Order: sequence, then structure tokens, then C-alpha cells
Amino acid sequence: MSGKHTERLTADAAGIARAAAILRGGGLVAVPTETVYGLAARADSEAAVAAIYRAKGRPEFNPLIVHVASLAMARSLADLSRDAERLVERFWPGPLTLVVPRQGKGVDAAVTAGLPTVALRMPDHPAMRALLDTLGLPLAAPSANRSGAVSPTTAEHVAATLAGRIDAILDAGPCARGVESTIVALRHGGGWQMLRPGPIVEAEIAALLGAPLAAGAGGVEAPGQLASHYSPGKPVRLGAVAAETGEFLIGFGTCPGDCNLAPDGDLASAAARLYACLHEAAASPKPRVAVADIPDAGIGAAINDRLRRAAAPGGF
Repeated sequence: MSGKHTERLTADAAGIARAAAILRGGGLVAVPTETVYGLAARADSEAAVAAIYRAKGRPEFNPLIVHVASLAMARSLADLSRDAERLVERFWPGPLTLVVPRQGKGVDAAVTAGLPTVALRMPDHPAMRALLDTLGLPLAAPSANRSGAVSPTTAEHVAATLAGRIDAILDAGPCARGVESTIVALRHGGGWQMLRPGPIVEAEIAALLGAPLAAGAGGVEAPGQLASHYSPGKPVRLGAVAAETGEFLIGFGTCPGDCNLAPDGDLASAAARLYACLHEAAASPKPRVAVADIPDAGIGAAINDRLRRAAAPGGF
């Protein structure tokens, strides 16, 4: 696949129409969302979905999120329980993915990695919503980067690892949220579990549905659950108060660094800048990365989840 021409499209009416045409024909397009850029293909095409896995070098046991244009489209693909509908009413469109029982034939089996469930999200980004409306089809779209690497929050991040491997990049500038969607599994018989923390925090879900079920020891049900992920390709040390020799320091608050997630200590700003700082660390000549301590409150839980996986053995 390497060596193909990758078009750079502006996220205006013409660019969205061109992206829709490429996707309708079975091609791959990197698309903006409010969280990170996704690598999109039509979810009902076995060949298009297989191309996602090839372009990313993604393990085929790792399922993909399906992005939908409407609640009606979601209902055609999955069995939405009462609890699922309550979450949809409160948080869609937005950075919440629901893992629910699949139904119908609108999603190829490779999207769900053979599981009886499907991960659904309705994104809250004007360009992505316009693209979904224009296309009229659900889109499978994991993050638009090589598998296991730092997620992309700009078109330049996408091009760094996927240019020449995909058909187009729809450029809408930096992503506002900066970390991937929260993923919640709705369990048969009632109850829910958090599979991946994200911008919508556990307390917000619990306020609607009650306390979560105890975490199980099951396998991979959704993206972002692999122990090693989001790696800058170098050893990562967490909880740093200062850089050691050979370290690129990602600071936070009053802890200075080569870059700082949020000098004012704002966690939402830190989330939005997380992957940009990890990309900067990856490009640095320094052979190791250190990251200042991040509070675990609110969206800090999602930031620390990504950092622990970035620091896990096997990521470099």
C-alpha cells in the first residue's frame, strides 16, 4: 500500500464531497473528530475495513469504533437498551462510545473482531458530521496513525505515519478534545462498565446509570485496551519532578519542561495538548521521555490512562 498518492483536502464543501466519494468507493480517508483524527472506511465493506488494518498495522483482534450520523443509523446496527438510549440522549453527539449488542448487516464482521458487540459513536465535529450526512453510511474509524503509536490531533501528525498509505486526509485543523472518546459497555441484564476513560468522566455516567459493575478480566472488547499503546517509541518515565540526563520532560503546572501540558494546571487543556507533546518528545533527539505528575481527578484519569500505556514495556 505504501507509495500511493495521499490527497490533502480542506474541510469545506468541496473537500467533504471529495472525501465522501473516496469513501463510497472503498478508499481510506483520515477524518477530523473532536477527539483525535480517525482513519475512516465504510463499515459495511470487508475490503475497505481490511485496508484499515493493513494501513495501520493493527492487530485483527482489536475492534474498531463505528461512527454514525444519527440515532436511527445506530439503531439499525445495534440493540440499544434503555440505559444506552439514556446515554445517547445525554451525550450524543459527543465523545462517548457505547459497546452494545450488534444486530443487522450494516457492519462487516472484521469491524467487531468477531465479537457479538459493536462500538458506536456519534461524533461532535462539524466536518465529520457533514461527511457522515453526505455519505449516508456508517464509518469504521480508529485513530489515524500506525498501530500502537501516539494518536494524531493534527493533519500533520496523520501524514507523518500514513502519507503514502491512505487515499486522503481531510484537514480541519487541531482537534479540540485531544484524547479519545470514553468507552462504556452496556451489559446484558443491566449494568455498565468503563472500558476506556475519556472526556466524559465516570461520575457523569454514574449520575445517570448508577455505580458501574466491577471490572472483569475479559479480553479486548474495544479500542485502547491494549497494555502497551500510544508510545512515542522511547522509554517513558512518569511522575517526574525534573528531567534526568537524556530525558525530554513534558511538564505540567509549575513543573517546567521542554513542553508543558498546561502551565495553569487546567486538565482539559492538558488533555488537548497531550498527544502534541508526545509527538514533540518522539521527534526530539533526546532518547528518553519524562512526564510530570498529573492529578487523577476528572479527565486527568484519561490522561493518566494514556500515559501508563505509553510507558508500558514493549512500546518501543
